[in-house]
Amino acid sequence: MAELKLSSETRDLTRVERIGAHSHIRGLGLDSALEPRAVSEGMVGQTSARKAAGVILQMIKDGKIAGRAVLIAGQPGTGKTAIAMGMAKSLGLETPFAMISGSEIFSLEMSKTEALMQALRKAIGVRIKEETEIIEGEVVEVQIDRPAVAGAASKTGKLTLKTTEMETVYDLGAKMIEALGKEKVQSGDVIAIDKASGKITKLGRSFARSRDYDAMGPQVKFVQCPDGELQKRKEVVHCVTLHEIDVINSRTQGFLALFTGDTGEIRAEVREQIDTKVAEWREEGKAEIVPGVLFIDEVHMLDIECFSFLNRALENEMSPILVVATNRGITTIRGTNYKSPHGIPIDLLDRLLIITTQPYSKDEIRKILDIRCQEEEVDMSEEAKALLTHIGGETSLRYAIHLITAAALACLKRKGRLVESEDITRVYNLFLDVKRSAQYLMEYQNEYMSSEAPVAGEEDDASAMVP
Repeated sequence: MAELKLSSETRDLTRVERIGAHSHIRGLGLDSALEPRAVSEGMVGQTSARKAAGVILQMIKDGKIAGRAVLIAGQPGTGKTAIAMGMAKSLGLETPFAMISGSEIFSLEMSKTEALMQALRKAIGVRIKEETEIIEGEVVEVQIDRPAVAGAASKTGKLTLKTTEMETVYDLGAKMIEALGKEKVQSGDVIAIDKASGKITKLGRSFARSRDYDAMGPQVKFVQCPDGELQKRKEVVHCVTLHEIDVINSRTQGFLALFTGDTGEIRAEVREQIDTKVAEWREEGKAEIVPGVLFIDEVHMLDIECFSFLNRALENEMSPILVVATNRGITTIRGTNYKSPHGIPIDLLDRLLIITTQPYSKDEIRKILDIRCQEEEVDMSEEAKALLTHIGGETSLRYAIHLITAAALACLKRKGRLVESEDITRVYNLFLDVKRSAQYLMEYQNEYMSSEAPVAGEEDDASAMVP
């Protein structure tokens, strides 16, 4: 009988991460004095732009800036989106950060102004505070009395809780016994019980039980036995966005619409009622507004109606900080026949704090490629990195980054472990950059369908279009 062979190859699927264009960005790479480090948190170069973004970031954290707008302008591939991603990472989870593309506004099944309004309200957080009564203590004993005859009566029991100063016995009903069973509460656990809802939260194991043989596990968290009274009033903080409150109050399915994505258009009356209610909570001290950041990439894709709406929305007292980015120069404002810098109307440009980005030097391109090789887990020789840096300087940084994984696959094909110059050359010949592609197109444009070949007088103009 033939011996059955089993493949020894196993794959670890517990941690699967996709590598994106900006997955290596961890922050803006600034020190405590807001001075940019040369290479830090995935950021390289653009020192003046990063420093300006750091100043804006500090004002956002201090709550000293609201209803303002920032424009990040620069050539393609100079790190505009990377700076915005760095700002998002530096703000942390407490500050809302919403990101959309300018063309996204026109592809949604709702009006342009409604899409912008939803995006603006996604970037405004509400920190709601409420006081709840809780019972917090260490479990001394859980005693459950089960009826001798099945179905004769419901289960009853007693729960003994203690703090450093007192100990109390509580009678348990069927629902509380079931909740304790679900949380697997046992003697020595420190728990908190919400008196209003009956929810039980397991805080950890008491340090007094740290020597128990059954408590020593990698996931076990040890906490001190609570002190003071068993019953306490505790302040609970919930962080939500205005858009989430809008959706919950406007749809029949309530918060389920947040998961389905089918939010639809929200009536202005609903938003007015919510704004009034949030204003009341602010006056009573129950809530505070957290102005976040709305980042609109490719802002030149918006039309004159969208720009007029944003101009008005920035004057609202509850508007977020608007950060927009574009790589356009002087171009036509969409929806008009007028030209303007970056394709943005002059009245909106006047409101913007403008941050410019500069092309990367060859040394900076080399450092970025080093970071990307590390992020994509590609081992590359120094000669190959030097060649890739030269290609990035002659073509574009994005093209050079795209060649990293392609060269790694070419190296794998020849059963090599280190990406060499020959692998870079091979993929460079396989995949064209913009400049070579345009030259190829100019040579063979007559053979393409629907080709608008220039006449003799226009040949010079056509050649000038090639970068």
